Amino acid sequence: MEELVRIRNMMKIYNPGENEVHALDGVDLTINKGELVAIIGHSGSGKSTLMNMIGALDTPTSGEYYLHGKDVRKLSENELSDIRNQEIGFIFQGFNLIANLDAIGNVELPLIYRGIEKKKRRKLAIHALGMVGLESRKKHKPSEMSGGQQQRVAIARAIAARPPIILADEPTGNLDSKSSNEIIDILVGLYREGRTVIIITHDDEIAARAKRVVRIIDGKIDADYYNEGVE
Repeated sequence: MEELVRIRNMMKIYNPGENEVHALDGVDLTINKGELVAIIGHSGSGKSTLMNMIGALDTPTSGEYYLHGKDVRKLSENELSDIRNQEIGFIFQGFNLIANLDAIGNVELPLIYRGIEKKKRRKLAIHALGMVGLESRKKHKPSEMSGGQQQRVAIARAIAARPPIILADEPTGNLDSKSSNEIIDILVGLYREGRTVIIITHDDEIAARAKRVVRIIDGKIDADYYNEGVE
């Protein structure tokens, strides 16, 4: 399999000195293209810090990080911005939708930043909403939708430009069990289409749906295994 993410001896230290906190403490991790990986841990374990590193949202104190063979430490801010914009679709727990835009407007927004012309971005947005079962709700604003529907709009926004990596941070954290299962079904479907899907979670039930589970405790990887029976 083609290597996508390679992290070696990654450290992230906050408050260096007497009261320093090792959010990441010597992490080694490789993720291949086309994997479905759950990174699981309790609050404060370092899983969100690791997500920020993988997503090029933050920089480590030390260690190596290669994405698609590129040394992320050596990239400029503009190059890091391009990676976040072109290569990674982010899904967050809080949806982060724009209240005064309808569903299709929210999905189109990052496509505008990518410079995609109007006709093409409208087509991409409608297709993405169709993939999450919300094409009929494209003119509804966030306040007119349930939490599960809002998260599906957020997923459509993340996948509209067809980025190779989907990075989901507690994507079901604010949802009931039915909506949670629907969201995980969508993410599993994206994996089966060939996307690389990385889910950050504290939920063992969600981790059980992933092909591979990486468990992090106190900034260290405690376990890394494949779930039997998950295809």
